[in-house]
Amino acid sequence: MAEDLNTQLPQVPVVNQVPAANAWLWIVKGVALFRANPVMWIILLVIYLAIMIPVSLVPILGSVVSTLLAPVFAAGMMWGCQALTRRQDLEINHLFQGFKQNTSQLISVGGIYMISLLVIAVFSVLMMDKATIELIAQGKDLSPEQASAVLLPLLIAMLFLMPVLMGYWFAPVLAGLNQMKAVDAMKLSFVACFKNMLPFLLYGLIFMAVLMAAMWLVVSLHVIFSVVFVAIIPVMMTSLYTSYADIFGIEAPSQDIV
Repeated sequence: MAEDLNTQLPQVPVVNQVPAANAWLWIVKGVALFRANPVMWIILLVIYLAIMIPVSLVPILGSVVSTLLAPVFAAGMMWGCQALTRRQDLEINHLFQGFKQNTSQLISVGGIYMISLLVIAVFSVLMMDKATIELIAQGKDLSPEQASAVLLPLLIAMLFLMPVLMGYWFAPVLAGLNQMKAVDAMKLSFVACFKNMLPFLLYGLIFMAVLMAAMWLVVSLHVIFSVVFVAIIPVMMTSLYTSYADIFGIEAPSQDIV
């Protein structure tokens, strides 16, 4: 059962710097974790979407709640990955494990992430003139001069967004599996991403290529959208776990999995 997976891991795991080529291994091992129980992964994905999509559609409050809950569910999926690496069954209960352990800190991760995005958005808007903001809000075309003026705030926003994403990347798994506080988890996540920028760059490029290929299948071969992405999303989660296991020196997947 999910409750049996709570073997204590180090409170502050050591961050390792790994070769760039390990990015490919993260994906390969992530695929192996997905293949260990693809039906259950798809079921977990469907349950997650069935909960989060209706919640996110609630005006104003929905986006706040969904952002706060996302790390809780993400940590649950990480517990599922951990179970598979220990030759245990992947269960529906894993998805909700984050509601049983360190829940306040997992929600705090989502809160810090949401506030950070809000601050960046407000800062970017304040850099634009009122007329440009009104045109964007109305969905009207901008003049070349206005479009050029918008470029700088967008670039600055992207510059500030990068460290926020780096701090968020491993935070759910660290706050979940390692029982860390939200701020400490996000700090350690940032350090881990910063020390491993090259493998993460390669990892992002690989997934970008996979997504482009998936879109080509949808457009050119008329493959059903859900069929193409039903495996991609779980593999993104499982490869997140394998990157965590690699960088933080956590147990490797069992040989019969990989």
